Amino acid sequence: MENQYFTSDELNVKNRAFLLGDAVKVSFFIRNAKLIMDEECYFFLMASMRKMRMNIPLSYTLEFFQSLFQKNVIEEKGVENGIINFHVFRNSDGITLSKSSISYFYEVVQLHDVISVHERSLELDLIKEINVNNNLLSNIRVHSPENIYGEIYAQENDLDDVILLNPNKRIARTTSGNLLFLDGNVIKVPKQTEGAYISPLMENFITFLHKNNLADIQEHEIIAFESQKSEEILLISDEKGIFSIGKIRNKTFGNTRFLEFVESWKGSL
Repeated sequence: MENQYFTSDELNVKNRAFLLGDAVKVSFFIRNAKLIMDEECYFFLMASMRKMRMNIPLSYTLEFFQSLFQKNVIEEKGVENGIINFHVFRNSDGITLSKSSISYFYEVVQLHDVISVHERSLELDLIKEINVNNNLLSNIRVHSPENIYGEIYAQENDLDDVILLNPNKRIARTTSGNLLFLDGNVIKVPKQTEGAYISPLMENFITFLHKNNLADIQEHEIIAFESQKSEEILLISDEKGIFSIGKIRNKTFGNTRFLEFVESWKGSL
């Protein structure tokens, strides 16, 4: 592929997402040609923008996003099932950064059903060369060079994803989402203070399980070795969907019970 070169005159130099990674991302979900969990996703977007000290427009109401996606994605593009990955980035046009305007961009990943486990199980491994932080910004989806490094590492080692640890060598998340570990009747989920993502999709799932007494949900500090003791592992990614984990190193995992849980959840929506 021939390299292409651009000067600053040919690019929008006000776009700080391109220049500095100054952006946040939140996913919205379409199922059967309707937005689901839209209120939870909207409030997560607002919280993420506030954490990044972005100037939130008065027009950014829940109704604005409902109308935007209903018209432009569901009606015009005919999307019945999919994930809308919505990016908000800061421009360089204010007296201060916190007063600068913002712009948005979104892309749609079409799926058979957002609330379904992908047919193919994934193979993961731990990565120890890098770790992810566990501070205020670690829980929102902002620019993360650790994710880029981890994705390349996975590709080069014939893996689907990698498990990222925090500075205390405990499990935080993968490059794309959160992990749930099933052992008996207990589902362990890494705490957000460990570096796990805030995930409206996962929170809806575990709330359903808790309310229906299908499993004992426990937030934990999970050491890396503990993943090998689980019976089943589920990956929930707001930007990609839901996946069973089939293998980590030499250990293989089943997926029967998580599949049953997800089917029950699907029927409730």
